[in-house]
Amino acid sequence: LGLQGAVPASELAPTLPGRRLVGQAVTVRNVPRADSVAAAAASDKGMMGEHEAYNLAEPGDVVVIEGLPGVSNLGGQSAAVASRSGCAGAIVDGGHRDPDASRALGFPIWSRGPTPITGKWRLRTAEINGTVHIARMPVQAGDLVVADDAGVVFVPHAHALAVLEAAERVHAGDARQKADIARGVDLATLAATRYK
Repeated sequence: LGLQGAVPASELAPTLPGRRLVGQAVTVRNVPRADSVAAAAASDKGMMGEHEAYNLAEPGDVVVIEGLPGVSNLGGQSAAVASRSGCAGAIVDGGHRDPDASRALGFPIWSRGPTPITGKWRLRTAEINGTVHIARMPVQAGDLVVADDAGVVFVPHAHALAVLEAAERVHAGDARQKADIARGVDLATLAATRYK
């Protein structure tokens, strides 16, 4: 189909290995704050707005955050609110905090890695449900998100049915090939057979 949308787990790693996630994207775009960390902390005014995404989310939706590297764009309390709101999990192009808390909830996160550095005084949420960029790929609210141990795939909403049909053909071909391997079909025949 010529679509780009796959991000390997080497870029966005799962916090709960063995989990699979499928849902529609609810997007959050974070940007750096203009003030210093010290000034932001002194003001005691956090500007993270991912909770608004949880208010908009339907059960099974996936929170997709374009974040900042090296700092938390989603922490344990936020994961608890997302889970309570029915979100299936989160994809974070940036860091996340409190991995033990999200794991205890069974709330899967794919991110660039855990960090102890809070984003509360370092970032602000600029937009909810607009276009975000995850590993340089545009993702829009409503796009299909599929994630597992291999990584994350984003499918534009307009192409979801065509991708599903292609995936079903690939799955059927894989099943036929597995059956042939189990039956002992010789290597030459396996190599010559078109399964997909």
